[in-house]
Amino acid sequence: MPDTDTTAFERYRSARTPLPDPNLGWNTYGTGVENIGRDGRPEPIEVPEPGPDQLLVRVDAVGLCFSDVKLIRLGGDHPKLYGRDLRVEPTRLGHEAAVTVVAVGENLADRYRPGDRLAIQPDIHVDGRSTAYGYTIPGGLIQYHLIGPEVLAGDDGSYVIPVDDSLGYADAALSEPWACVEAAYTQRRRLWPREGGSLWVLGHPDDDTPYDFGEVLRGAASVVVTGLSESVYARLAAALSPEARIVVTGPVDPSGYAAIVEDTTGGEGFDDIVVLDPRSATALTEAARAIAFRGTLAMVGTRPLDGLPEIDFGRIHYDYTAYYGTRGPALAPAYGPERNRSELRPGGTAVFVGAAGPMGQMHIQRALEKDDGPAVLLAVDPDATRMRALLDRLAPLAEERGRRLVPHDPGTDGDVAERVAELTGGRGADDVIVSVPVGEVMADAATLLAPDGMLVLFAGVAKGTTGPLDLSRVYLDNAQYTGTSGSAIADQALVLDKAREGRLSPALNVAAIGGIEAGRDGVQAMLEGRFAGKIVIFPQVTGVPLLGLDELPDALPDVAAALGPRGEWTREAERVLIENHGVTVAS
Repeated sequence: MPDTDTTAFERYRSARTPLPDPNLGWNTYGTGVENIGRDGRPEPIEVPEPGPDQLLVRVDAVGLCFSDVKLIRLGGDHPKLYGRDLRVEPTRLGHEAAVTVVAVGENLADRYRPGDRLAIQPDIHVDGRSTAYGYTIPGGLIQYHLIGPEVLAGDDGSYVIPVDDSLGYADAALSEPWACVEAAYTQRRRLWPREGGSLWVLGHPDDDTPYDFGEVLRGAASVVVTGLSESVYARLAAALSPEARIVVTGPVDPSGYAAIVEDTTGGEGFDDIVVLDPRSATALTEAARAIAFRGTLAMVGTRPLDGLPEIDFGRIHYDYTAYYGTRGPALAPAYGPERNRSELRPGGTAVFVGAAGPMGQMHIQRALEKDDGPAVLLAVDPDATRMRALLDRLAPLAEERGRRLVPHDPGTDGDVAERVAELTGGRGADDVIVSVPVGEVMADAATLLAPDGMLVLFAGVAKGTTGPLDLSRVYLDNAQYTGTSGSAIADQALVLDKAREGRLSPALNVAAIGGIEAGRDGVQAMLEGRFAGKIVIFPQVTGVPLLGLDELPDALPDVAAALGPRGEWTREAERVLIENHGVTVAS
C-alpha cells in the first residue's frame, strides 16, 4: 500500500463498517443462470445476529469458478446437494471467498475477533459426509452472511484460514483455486501397499522369473493369488505375513475378473494389485477396474503389452488410483517417493494442454514462478484471443525468469507431437499437464511423454470416461499418471504463505471485476468463456458492472490508473475500487 492517507480504507479493513440495508445476495433456485437471483437481480437477504457458535462475516471478494457449471446444469441433482429442492431451500454460488469477521458469537470469542481476515476452504467434511461451501452450504455471492459449525467445526476442525493484512482481497479469494493448482503437485497417491489391506497378485503358470517380493507385501491381511507358477507362488508366500488369509486360484480369463472382485471384496475392489509379467492389454483393462478407491496397481515386466488398455481417467482424477511399475525382478522399487514423483521436473520441458484457460494459465504461472521450474514451457491452446492474453500476462514473467514460453495453436501451428519432438530432440516432454476435461485429449496427451515423464490430469472427467493409456510405459519407462481433485486446508495455507512471501502472485490471473450487481453476469461470462482469466466479484462494491481489465481506462479511470505496469490487477487498484465505488465506510 502506498504512503497515502487511507484512513477510510483502513476503517473498512478493520470491519468497522455499518451493515448495508438491504443486504444483497445471489441465491440459486434451480438449474440455469436464469435461476440465479430474482428477475436478473440480487435480492435482499436478512442478516441476523450471530448465534453463540456463529460468525457474521463481510464478503470482500469472490472468484467465479468453472466447476460451478455442474451445479448450474444439475441444480438439486448435483452430488453435493443430495437431491435438495432448491426452490424451497436455495443455495448460493461463490466457493472462492475472502471474508472479514464483523461480529463474533460468544462461544467463539477466544478464537476470532472483529477485523480478522479469513479465506474459506470449501471442501468440507462433516461426520464423514462431503459437503462444500458454495454448494451444500450457501457461498459467498452475498454482501454479509453467517458461518457456523458447518464451516468452523468440521471433521478437520475449522475450514477457514487466517489471511495476512499485506494481501489483497482478490489474492485471498483466489488462494482457493490456486490451492487446487498447488495440490496437483503434491503426492495424492498412496505410495505403498496398504497395511491390513486386500491384495491380488496375478501371473502366469509358465512364468518362473525369480521375483524378489521383499517386505512390501507383508502387511496385506487378505490375499488372492491367480495363475502363478509353483516357484513364484513359493516366493510370494514366503514374503507374506503368516497371518495373511490366502486364496489361490488357477488362471482366470479376464472376463472372470469381475466375479473374483465381487466374491472376495464385495465389489469394493482390491486395495493393491500386483501383475507379474503383464502381457495382455485386455487383462490389464479388467484388472484396473478392480482397483479400490485410492488403490494401487503395480506391474513387473520386461516386455510391452500387446496393445493399449482402456483406463478410467475419471478414477485417476477423483479416486487417486495409482499405477506403478518396474522391470524387476524386485517389486519394491515400483513403490515409494523416489520413483514416483509429483512435482515438475527442474529444468525440463513441460507441456500445458488447455494452457490459455484460467486454470491453465495458473499452472503456467506457477511453473514460471517456481525457482527450479521447467526451462521450456509449451502452451497448447486453439483459442487465439486467450493465447494473446496469456502471452501479455506471462511472457514478461518468463523473460524475467529466463524461461522459454512457447505458444502453440494445433489448428495453425501443426501437430503438437512434432513440436514436442522439435523442442526435446525427439525425447518427449518431461511433464504434460491437461486442463481439458475430454478423455480423447487426455489419451493423446499421454503420448507426448518422455521416459520417466509425468502426466497430470488436472481437469476432471466423469468416472467411467475411459481411453487408451500405454501402461507398458509405467513398468518399462516409469511413466507417471496422476490426477487431483480439489485441495486441502494445508494446500490453501501454503498458497497464502507463498503470496505473503512474494513467491506467488495470485491476483495476476484476474481478467475481469465487478460489484455485487454483476454476480450473475459474471457467471454467464464464465460459462461463455468471455475472459481469459479469473472473474472476481467484490460484493461490497455497488454500481460497477462486469468489466474486463482492459475496459477500466474508459469505465473506471481512477481504478485503471492503479493497475500494474502491464495492466495487471493490484492491491492499490483494489483499494481505489473499494474506496471510490459504492462502499459506505464509518466516519
